[in-house]
Amino acid sequence: MKIGISCYPTYGGSGAVATELGLELARRGHEVHFISYALPFRLTQFIDGVYFHEVKVNQYPLFEYPPYSLALAVTMHEVARREELDLLHVHYAIPHATAGWIARDMLRAGGGDVKLVTTLHGTDITLVGQDPSYWSITRFSIEKSDALTAVSNWLRDQTHRDFECSKCAIEVIPNFIDPETYDRDRYAGLHRFGCDGEKVLMHISNFRSVKRIPDLIRIFARVQEVVPSKLVLVGDGPQRQKAEDLAEQLGIADRVVMLGKLESVAELLASADLFLLPSEQESFGLVALEAQASGVPVIGSEHTGLAEVVEHGVTGSLHPVGDTEAMARAAIGLLSDASRWEAVSTAARARAVDRFAAARVVDRYEELYRSVLAREPDDVDPTPRLEAAKTGVG
Repeated sequence: MKIGISCYPTYGGSGAVATELGLELARRGHEVHFISYALPFRLTQFIDGVYFHEVKVNQYPLFEYPPYSLALAVTMHEVARREELDLLHVHYAIPHATAGWIARDMLRAGGGDVKLVTTLHGTDITLVGQDPSYWSITRFSIEKSDALTAVSNWLRDQTHRDFECSKCAIEVIPNFIDPETYDRDRYAGLHRFGCDGEKVLMHISNFRSVKRIPDLIRIFARVQEVVPSKLVLVGDGPQRQKAEDLAEQLGIADRVVMLGKLESVAELLASADLFLLPSEQESFGLVALEAQASGVPVIGSEHTGLAEVVEHGVTGSLHPVGDTEAMARAAIGLLSDASRWEAVSTAARARAVDRFAAARVVDRYEELYRSVLAREPDDVDPTPRLEAAKTGVG
């Protein structure tokens, strides 16, 4: 198949998954064309069958805000027509699903066609899509997709509820990892953030308010009172300065290591003893999956999509949002009991590989593509997929 993939190229789960999916599809013999305004951050090397097309947005004085969505639609249309793409797979609803719909209809107007598959990742539905400026176009765009997927049952249910979307037949296909990349033994001894006897707690994110960064610092402050440890923070964003300021106020600044944005995290995760993710909301939690694949137990928030990744009491533990004391107690309990930590670490790795290995998940995307391409042009009846969605597959 010839597949176009559009995603945000910056740090974040949707861009990471889109890029890894494209690379895996290329390894299977498909032709993959990435379409975005910059090279996706995880597209660090090109392999046979992978191409990149840059979306260029001209700066005209008339435009206070350059219309990227329209430039993206034009590039999608040009690439789909020139390269004879079979389908466009867009990640994150706004603006990619909207641009994909425009590009598809432009092709159809000229006698061509391309199928549109949209994958919902989280804040495109729970945050951006809820803004009155985007709600109706988000709903319209996903309803116009030829196929629609979500990365978790939780996100599928949120989409149905928040968009009253009767035509949104959503198939749940989870995020995935390459077990070999996140094999802890590959990186043994590569990074040592703590002194002898110290434990390493880690957090990786875009440091937005939804990640509850102050809670993260408070949890660590409590843990390090009992367990000699360091906190390693990877990433950047609006609340990074808050993290630095709070660590200073609590007198633990010398115990916190801030690394900023990094393209590869597998070798860092291999050095961690515990991963903290006290987010207010997680539609899936790709980084939690990557941590578990690296044998790192996860402490996080319950009643979000994270519950589909972390098995409470087995691969980590989940607690009410904002209950920093409960999360700290759970962390201390794990880090203070070597045999228990070993059991949870082993279970985390096993669950990640068994349920979320790339080989298994990418098979499902290929099956979806074939199903979409086999439909007649006017075969848009959502009933079969609505019925499938109710089963909670994934």
